[in-house]
Amino acid sequence: MPIKQVLTDKRVPVKIWTDDVDDNSKQQLANIASLPFIHHHVAAMPDVHLGIGATIGSVIATHKAIIPAAVGVDIGCGMVACRLSITATDLDEKSLKGVFDQISRDVPVGRGMHNNRRSFEDQALPFATGLSRILQKHPTLEKTICGTTKWVKQLGTLGGGNHFIEVCLDESNQVWVMLHSGSRGIGNAMAGYFIQLARKDMERWMIQLPDRDLAYLPEGTEHFDDYVEAVHWAQEYALQNRQCMVDLVLAALKRHLPPFDVTSEVVNCHHNYVAREHHFGADVWVTRKGAIRAREGDMGIIPGSMGARSYIVRGLGNPESFTSSAHGAGRRMSRTAAEKQFTEADLARQTDGVICRKDSGVIDEIPGAYKDIDAVMENQKDLTETLHTLKQVVCVKG
Repeated sequence: MPIKQVLTDKRVPVKIWTDDVDDNSKQQLANIASLPFIHHHVAAMPDVHLGIGATIGSVIATHKAIIPAAVGVDIGCGMVACRLSITATDLDEKSLKGVFDQISRDVPVGRGMHNNRRSFEDQALPFATGLSRILQKHPTLEKTICGTTKWVKQLGTLGGGNHFIEVCLDESNQVWVMLHSGSRGIGNAMAGYFIQLARKDMERWMIQLPDRDLAYLPEGTEHFDDYVEAVHWAQEYALQNRQCMVDLVLAALKRHLPPFDVTSEVVNCHHNYVAREHHFGADVWVTRKGAIRAREGDMGIIPGSMGARSYIVRGLGNPESFTSSAHGAGRRMSRTAAEKQFTEADLARQTDGVICRKDSGVIDEIPGAYKDIDAVMENQKDLTETLHTLKQVVCVKG
């Protein structure tokens, strides 16, 4: 049985799929397990590492309550990948450098956004009514969004941090496009707003928590239904954001590579989200904070770092993980620690063969700052089966 550790000193046990977990992360997991509304147990995936309040790589099933900070500030963050009809023989260094430059021009990264001429207004239109309804009930939230059109211009943009766009080759030298992003600034604003409301509720009700970032919204209270509506909106926006970027990336590739088609293998999955599901005899809210859904037959994406392999997987439906799996390699050191330990020469060596940035601005994303993705996959053999193994040849970082 791949479960490596079980913590049993709290109200419910914590089941961990790795031995590679630090004491601070264990304490966070124990804090979650002590809450009165946690259902059955807490599951920690093999990429588990320290987060804000709730541990990244944790799966939390709850009765009649949701922890907004556990869902996270990048609501709906996740992955999309698609396989193309061309192979490695259709690529060369010149064309791949052209692809890197074209994607860098066409897809805004960091805080960037599209201008009015290039924004995805048609794709944004279906979201307008739902957003208007949310903002009418929460006018204070509207002020934090920094203008009601910014979310339109950010649709089809990458963001920063560990977000990326990659062109990869699989085990058969077939070309894939893969990218990682979420709900951008508006998802962050919604998350921060409801996290603060949950904290205020805890103070008003004088509820003592092991960590203030575990403030929760109970069903039937003032803000619960509004949060569920907002988080669903942001999750759908994140899905559309990734699809818009795929369209931009494919257009960029068509300018530099031979003609191709997209095959039927397209995967678009969240790894920071909450959903209503049935587990261990109860209908519960399941929060996957840095974890993907892995029901039997579910397709998923588990990326490595910018110099490591990634995996296209199919879920095995293991009930012990609440039918979930890891979402990636998982950090083994903080961004600050990585910047202190590694150099540009280290980055160039660890990303050898990949066309990507190799400057000091992305040292915090160096492969050495992450856990070994192959060890992660070995530790979760009871959660997923591998369908394809991908290795990037181009990586555009946020």
